[in-house]
Amino acid sequence: QVQLVESGGGSVQAGGSLRLSCVASGYITSGVWMAWFRQAPGKQREGVATIHHGGGATGYADSVKGRFTISQDNTKNTVYLQMNSLKPEDTAMYYCAAERGTGSWYDPRLYRYWGQGTQVTVSS
Repeated sequence: QVQLVESGGGSVQAGGSLRLSCVASGYITSGVWMAWFRQAPGKQREGVATIHHGGGATGYADSVKGRFTISQDNTKNTVYLQMNSLKPEDTAMYYCAAERGTGSWYDPRLYRYWGQGTQVTVSS
């Protein structure tokens, strides 16, 4: 069993930065993919960024490329999401997810484990 706990959310003005953290407890194999998703009120959950737990390969949604960076510290079982140049449209609940099945990384239905989320609010 894996538990994911997110932190680092908050309220910032447009153009500001935040760093989200996702700490995983329990056993995570080196070959799994982890990801950050977000969900704004009334909208579907969307993939933001993904990282391979072992190899470190990454992927990003077009809407965040060049602004967000996903990284990991395997010694701490932690995945980070550095968010720069934040925009009001980035406002959402951000979730960490782990252990994706076969398919597109941005499909939330493929992930086995989820955190409880951390709120990010960006004001103009």
